[in-house]
Amino acid sequence: MAEDSDLEKTEEPTGRRIEQAREQGQVPHSRELATFLVLVVAGATFWMMGGWFVQRSLIIMQKGFTVETPYMRNPDLMLPRLAEISGDALFVFSPLLGLLLFAAILPPFFLNAWVFSSKALVPDLNRLNPLTGFGRMFSWNSLMELAKAILKAVLVGGVAAMLIWKERDEIFGLLGEPLEAGLAHAGNLVSFSFLILVATLVLVVAADVPFQLWQYFAKLKMTKEEVKQEMKEMMGDPHVKGRIRSLQMQAARKRMMSAVPKANVVVTNPTHYAVALAYQTGMAAPRVVAKGVGAVALKIKEVANENAVPIMEAPPLARALYKHAELDAEIPSALYNAVAEVLAYIYQLANWRQVGGIYPVPPRDLSVPPELVPEAA
Repeated sequence: MAEDSDLEKTEEPTGRRIEQAREQGQVPHSRELATFLVLVVAGATFWMMGGWFVQRSLIIMQKGFTVETPYMRNPDLMLPRLAEISGDALFVFSPLLGLLLFAAILPPFFLNAWVFSSKALVPDLNRLNPLTGFGRMFSWNSLMELAKAILKAVLVGGVAAMLIWKERDEIFGLLGEPLEAGLAHAGNLVSFSFLILVATLVLVVAADVPFQLWQYFAKLKMTKEEVKQEMKEMMGDPHVKGRIRSLQMQAARKRMMSAVPKANVVVTNPTHYAVALAYQTGMAAPRVVAKGVGAVALKIKEVANENAVPIMEAPPLARALYKHAELDAEIPSALYNAVAEVLAYIYQLANWRQVGGIYPVPPRDLSVPPELVPEAA
């Protein structure tokens, strides 16, 4: 039973699984949303610019049906004439074409599905398999598409019948109106009715978009074993581990270097070790704000010099602090006396720089317990 449960796709897809699907061109999409947006844009454009379209179209038609004498005598001029009229028509309807193109590419943004993948263009021979196609015909997705088609037919047909019945007097009244007024009135009726019919598709879109998202993520669901395997691959990959460790070290080093300017003193080996100490009134004991060996130690001393932080050479104390004091933690109690002597000297040095007097003598033979001092590097 436990093995069966591990093989069931009950787990939500991980970020990596979703990213892999997007790389393959597998993204959620809704035909109903795309159709709705295109129709809404088309209807709104005709509603706002319908008069201009009709006027310009009448001019183009008059121009096209008017055959002047030079064109009758020279048939070679007919092709340039046709190109001119076609260009005028393209110019007239270019706003509509541009808005429709924008509406056609807009749906992926609503579904966070805007992605370009060349892998999606590779032919899939499985789509030519009759058995696979037969299975798709009787799939859950096909049933949903059938339900949507029925819903659209009922909604659009019912609303269309209601509109015709409601506007029946105006429709029959068109017969008694002058031609130009009747055409304008008919255009308004058609545009208004078209927008109302398109608005009814909101119900279809509201049902289709959640279903498409649910179906998309349901297809990407994973078994517990797949989740475990993916975690093993990600965490077990030496390159990933090395990259994570490198980023962690870089972040820690950056935080550590930013704390060096706030230190009271940097104790050095003098070349291999460097430990930055900070102490303020109210602290129970001095704290280690930065420490390092080799290149890191050189960087600590460089930052200390740039920020006028005193540097003191005390090899046994530097090695003991590096070995036994944790970063951002208080120094061991066994090193209190030695560090106190160092800080006292630093305070005396700062006072000498301000008021002058006798130059303070650096402490020698600091009281560092031998068992805390590792072998010199």
